[in-house]
Amino acid sequence: MHRRAARTLPLLAVAAALVSTGAAAPPSAQATPPKVPVAAGYGGAVASVDADASAAGIAVLRSGGNAVDAAVATAAALGVTEPYSAGIGGGGYFVYYDAASRRVQTIDGRETAPATATATLFQENGVPIPFAEGQTSGRGVGVPGTPATWKSALDAWGSRPLGRLLEPAGKLARDGFTVDPTFRAQTEANQNRFKDFPDTRKLFLPNGALPVVGSTFKNPDLAATYAELGRKGTGALYKGPIADDIVQAVRKPPVDPAATRNVRPGDLTAGDLRAYATKRQAPTRVGYRGLDVYSMAPSSSGGTTVGEALNILEGTDLSKLSEAQYLHRFIEASRISFADRGRWVGDPAAEDVPTRELLSQRFADSRACLIRPDRALTSPLAPGDPRSPVPCATTGQAAPTTYEGENTTHLTVADRWGNVVSYTLTIESTGGSAITVPGRGFLLNNELTDFSFAPAAPGVPDPNLPGPGKRPRSSMSPTIVLDDGRPVLAVGSPGGATIITTVLQTLTGHLDRGLPLVDAIAAPRASQRNQTTTELEPGLWNSPLRAELEALGQGFRQNPEIGAATGVQRLPDGRWLAAAETSRRGGGSAMVVRPHGKP
Repeated sequence: MHRRAARTLPLLAVAAALVSTGAAAPPSAQATPPKVPVAAGYGGAVASVDADASAAGIAVLRSGGNAVDAAVATAAALGVTEPYSAGIGGGGYFVYYDAASRRVQTIDGRETAPATATATLFQENGVPIPFAEGQTSGRGVGVPGTPATWKSALDAWGSRPLGRLLEPAGKLARDGFTVDPTFRAQTEANQNRFKDFPDTRKLFLPNGALPVVGSTFKNPDLAATYAELGRKGTGALYKGPIADDIVQAVRKPPVDPAATRNVRPGDLTAGDLRAYATKRQAPTRVGYRGLDVYSMAPSSSGGTTVGEALNILEGTDLSKLSEAQYLHRFIEASRISFADRGRWVGDPAAEDVPTRELLSQRFADSRACLIRPDRALTSPLAPGDPRSPVPCATTGQAAPTTYEGENTTHLTVADRWGNVVSYTLTIESTGGSAITVPGRGFLLNNELTDFSFAPAAPGVPDPNLPGPGKRPRSSMSPTIVLDDGRPVLAVGSPGGATIITTVLQTLTGHLDRGLPLVDAIAAPRASQRNQTTTELEPGLWNSPLRAELEALGQGFRQNPEIGAATGVQRLPDGRWLAAAETSRRGGGSAMVVRPHGKP
């Protein structure tokens, strides 16, 4: 099969104009660096949604740290500046390419349910509770996995102690960061939830008011928590005073007595925290256009669903199709792979998940022949059986795709030695559970709401029901692409279930359609998740392409913003390129260690 080399970007002229601001000193040395969406140079690269966070990672790389060290420092800083998307109260998935061994390895740092959880965790009298009552509650809180992920990654592949890597984030929390329009808008969207929790209101709505754009936001409690984790290690979150505070906040949510909100308690215990462990596991892998695409295996559905969709698309030369036919194929492959995801993917510790079969080309071929160039499929589409594929047929009962929150954050890092990290982390909904651990400065996740509250359809097996110690299914899709064992690019995105379609569209936009990585990230997005209509961003909603696709039977609804991807790419001349959003979430931050000079 033809092996496609990494593409040289036509936008390098633009990058050259930007990279003079693409490297920045750590946050302790200057004010918030400017955001630029693309930078190219030597010594390593970092891309995230936030300039302070990217600068923290660059500072680690510049001081001799490796990609894993920089990823932890960047993630910790995002816990300060993006506290509604990620933090030590949440979890995530860490994908690592080791240049010395040319191997990709992963860490599952997903949150877990309490040992007492059952399939009816979110039901009362056999009826699912309203989603909002699971979202803003102790019941939705899972055991955080992010601190344990940092420890697992640093123990296996890091070169710097945790305490040193937390220092930039701790200083950022103590001295403050500049409030931007996105932070204010996200606070405003959660104002009604936040005001019902005194500790959350005090931190994020000081004096009862929204933070002012351009003001300085400080979080001294989080600075102190980071300092404690730096001294004692991440185990301090799982046993001891911090753990006790988490358990208390979950079991007796600190609600304003005057609030009318029904805030249900959770059943998390000190034993649940002590028992938490990350999982080191093999990545998913599929071949695509002569490249090897690695991602996260279950409990995330990201690797299997992106992988199945790529396998479905493998038989079509997307580079030769019209834009409408390319989008049609992309939408249909997404629809099919989501139908199979819903039926088969859950936590493999509790469910029989046919990961290998879902990723087989034989199964993909049996599903690909459902796609017609002149007519759209309809949803919900029934799944296939990956263990016994029947060509061009569905073999199960159709079930709708369950809801999944749309916030999270993603960072990508590469270092001077060629190591690469693609890391997606989250606290689930924007603002998580809305419960700030008193005196600790961080929000708790509401990740358990990623479970199905009830079976997706009566009589249809659902592998994503709650269970004791179970990890809820995720869509996080941190991805690394290799060419003959060497990195080509890494990419990922937030966005709940739209993560899968965002990563898939970015990969095909770059690898098949020839878009520079920054343009593939910026391109207007579509997201089909086995639902009756496909979500379109305004750039496609207002395009003549919509009418062409509607003529094929595609139906649409508008979504103002889908995802917020970042990526890094190895250029043919040995430089690293970092790429981020040009406008989504106010734009992302791409930085390199040395914009100029030699390797």
